[in-house]
Formats: sequence, C-alpha cells, structure tokens
Amino acid sequence: MKLNELRDNEGATHSRIRVGRGIGSGKGKTGGRGVKGQKSRSGVAIKGYEGGQMPIYRRLPKRGFTNIFAKNFNVVSIERIEAAIEAKKLDAKNTITVETLIEAGICRRALDGVRVLGDGEVKSKLTLEVAGASKSAIEKIEKAGGKITVTAAAASEV
Repeated sequence: MKLNELRDNEGATHSRIRVGRGIGSGKGKTGGRGVKGQKSRSGVAIKGYEGGQMPIYRRLPKRGFTNIFAKNFNVVSIERIEAAIEAKKLDAKNTITVETLIEAGICRRALDGVRVLGDGEVKSKLTLEVAGASKSAIEKIEKAGGKITVTAAAASEV
C-alpha cells in the first residue's frame, strides 16, 4: 500500500445535503423547514419566547445571591504537591509559588491565588508561598519541618 492508495472505506463519508435545489432533490421548495410561519424564515431567534405570554423565567421568583467580590482560588492538596515532587516536576528545596505550580502542570492558570488543602501526607520539607491554606495543611507542613507563608495581599481576601 502506498500513500496515494489510501482512501476512506466505502460509505464512510457523505456528501453535504444541498438544500433548496429543486423538487427532485427531496429538499427543495421549503428546504426541510416545513411550511410557513416564523421558524420557516431566516433570522429567527425565539429561544425564551412564549408567544407573548409572560415567559417562565420571569414568572418564577429569583433566589440566592452572587458575591461579585468573591475570590476564585486554585485549590491544591498536599497530596498533589507531593506527587509532583516525586515525579521530579517540582523541587522541594525551592519555594513553591503559583508560578512554579503552573510550570509543573498542577494548576492551569493563576486565578486569585492558590489555596492549599491538607489531604495526603507531607514527606518532604516544603516552603510554600500561597494565598491561603487550611489549618490541617499548615499543621502538616510545619510538622514536617516546612514553612508556609500566606501572602499579605491575598491574606486579607481569604
């Protein structure tokens, strides 16, 4: 078999249905849209429209509250940090910050900082500089001889 002999299996690809190309095509005249009415025409956007009746999203009461000042943190467990150290993606000797966690592939992007949770065990002596940490995480890191610094800018926001 050569590169110029490669092709799809018979029936694997279908040609696009060309709409509105005469009665004999099977999709002529109305082009598969049915007959008359608003939806048969172009430029229709009637997602929440209920024919002039008060829409359900306006009939139902609104509940809850969204805090527009809420901080969105990357949540990282000690377990994941330890796994990255064992996989040689992180160096336990250096200070671990948001940037180093992103480089290691633990966080995808810097949100409003990193919050460390105490899931898992600490084997190495860690130095962390993060926006926040749970009590159990601080306890475990300090017990292992490490140090955790909650950054001043993010400390008031946690």
